[in-house]
Amino acid sequence: MSTSVPPATSVAAYAAPSAGAPLEKTSVPRRPVGEHDVLIEIKYAGICHSDIHQARDGWGKGIYPMVPGHEIAGIVTEVGPGVSKYAVGDRVGVGCLVDSCRECEACRAGQEQHCAKGSTGTYNALDKNGEPTYGGYSTHLVVDENYAVRIPEGLSLDVAAPLLCAGITLYSPLNHWQAGPGKKVAILGLGGLGHMGVKIADALGAEVTVLSQTLRKKEDGLKLGADHFYATSDPKTFEELAGSFDLIVSTVSAPLDMDAYLGLLKVGGAFVNVGAPEEPNALNMFSLIGGNKILAGSMIGGIPETQEMLDFCARHGLGAEIELIGADRINEAYERVLASDVRYRFVIDAATI
Repeated sequence: MSTSVPPATSVAAYAAPSAGAPLEKTSVPRRPVGEHDVLIEIKYAGICHSDIHQARDGWGKGIYPMVPGHEIAGIVTEVGPGVSKYAVGDRVGVGCLVDSCRECEACRAGQEQHCAKGSTGTYNALDKNGEPTYGGYSTHLVVDENYAVRIPEGLSLDVAAPLLCAGITLYSPLNHWQAGPGKKVAILGLGGLGHMGVKIADALGAEVTVLSQTLRKKEDGLKLGADHFYATSDPKTFEELAGSFDLIVSTVSAPLDMDAYLGLLKVGGAFVNVGAPEEPNALNMFSLIGGNKILAGSMIGGIPETQEMLDFCARHGLGAEIELIGADRINEAYERVLASDVRYRFVIDAATI
């Protein structure tokens, strides 16, 4: 049975008490439901590689105790008096951000992730009152209605949760760079992000190639919608595919031989990075100059595009491939993510928190 959280109370959660420490069960405060807030009973929360980066202070400036989780799916159990978008019982999701200035050019354009004053992360951030934000590895979340999105009825909440980061992270560059019929698209890395890239690029109508370290996941890649699958550990791959792609989207969170990968692009082709390595990457600028190639980045998506992505996925029957776990297995899941031992997204059953 769904239960509301009383004002100014605590909720159960799993948190990293310090950088690199195992996550442990605890409680964290949730603010009272304000004028434009919704209270969400979290049903499922995906585990993103970025959760591990941040919990272990890989990107620096961690705020502890840290409750990770920005792939959140749940049910609205209470609404503030000024809420107009949602009602009790609605199925909603929350992704990587829970606030922004709402006034800058980016916010007005629906690109809140690029807020000029800095968007507020769902966790490991400070809100406008200077209080830490705590993420989805918890039972409840209070969020402004403008930073929640509606999960269509055609998507189960468990497979929808990873779409709030993995889905939008791949949909946005594929949409921006117009992946579709007549375009040759490569997804570099077949993991939690990459597997959604394959599904979405295929649904958009592109000819899809997976570039993975080995051929170990070839059968999976083809089932997910890829037309071709190549091993990047084989030097012949870079010879055979030279000048092949209109677009490469890299999900890899480790430094790459950028010159080699840029060689796979057609004239005017784009290499778009959504992975965020902890180390810098080297690049010979002639690899860009030759062929008028484009090296770009993409960071999640704004609230309107996230809703667009969810609606697209619902129309095409696209959910994440998940392994559902209890909260007591979060630390084990982290190690398995680092070992690439998940196909393809761990999702926490919030009922076990």
